[in-house]
Amino acid sequence: MSRKISTVLVVAALAVFLGYAIWKVLLAPDNRPPDGFARGNGRIEADLVDISTRLAARVSDIAVREGDLVRPGDVLAVMDTTELVAQQRRAQAAVASAEAAVAVANAGITQAKARLALSQSNLARAETLSERGVVTREELDIRRMEAKVAESVLVAAHAEAVAKQRVVDAESAALQEIEARIADSTLYATQAGRVLYRLAQPGEVLGSGGKVLTLVSLGDVYMEFFLPANSAPKVRLGDEARIVADIMPDMAIPAVVSFVAPQAQFSPKQVETMDERESLMFRIRVRIPPEMVAVRLAQVKTGVRGEAWVRLVGADGTLPGWPEGLTPPVAKTLSVLDNPMRTTGEVSEGSAK
Repeated sequence: MSRKISTVLVVAALAVFLGYAIWKVLLAPDNRPPDGFARGNGRIEADLVDISTRLAARVSDIAVREGDLVRPGDVLAVMDTTELVAQQRRAQAAVASAEAAVAVANAGITQAKARLALSQSNLARAETLSERGVVTREELDIRRMEAKVAESVLVAAHAEAVAKQRVVDAESAALQEIEARIADSTLYATQAGRVLYRLAQPGEVLGSGGKVLTLVSLGDVYMEFFLPANSAPKVRLGDEARIVADIMPDMAIPAVVSFVAPQAQFSPKQVETMDERESLMFRIRVRIPPEMVAVRLAQVKTGVRGEAWVRLVGADGTLPGWPEGLTPPVAKTLSVLDNPMRTTGEVSEGSAK
């Protein structure tokens, strides 16, 4: 009896398996994209940005924590500037001293001009008196020599003033360098992002280039996927695309094709495609418009998996329209994204085209 029961169970299992296989092959709905469309699996990604100190210094303060959202211009961290401030004061004193030396040199120019004017006046008077025979030839030569010496002194005074001014320029440049170092000691966010890691703590001493934070840059949010060689050449840069995230299957995010690999490669192991796994594939990147990301920074999350849909250029060079009822839906536009709390049924027929 037990042998008969085992045989019945085996036959039943085979029947179920064969039934499922027949349904899968013949009766299951076709999940392939419509003609003129292609899709690929991927995840929403963004570039990682390391916030590093340019100079070796001690971390004075870190103003953000992991998970914080930052915007351009936000202060992220401050390095200790005690030594730099002391150097700045010394440089400021050196600049002031050099400027005082320039003032002294300018006063010397004024004095040299007065001496030159006096010697020239004495020379003119001596020449007049020499014509009358009152002043001897020797006295006239002395007055001429005094005038030439006064001219030389004036030239030297001008040269000294220029040299002193160059010292001011050098000291000012040194001061600017120190001030630049002080400015670099405050680390700012250059673009919108979210703090992923805090790699240092206040009080730690970091070398030049030491990493303080790692940010997920939200200025460029995209999804990468792979298409086979018979589809990738029909994708053009700048064409519209759609991203359907797994967590929002009823909403499609508009995107733009920003990269098409010029060279094929084997499909990476972590990428699962609908078609042949071992065929040569092209890497495609679709980018979510930055202006759309900018108004939804708090909702943007990277690592979310989903599908990217693209349209393929036809033989006549045209693109198919986004059809309604596509599974998953790719015809939802900004009307849904502008108000994520709205349900799919609230989207009007006109906005779904």
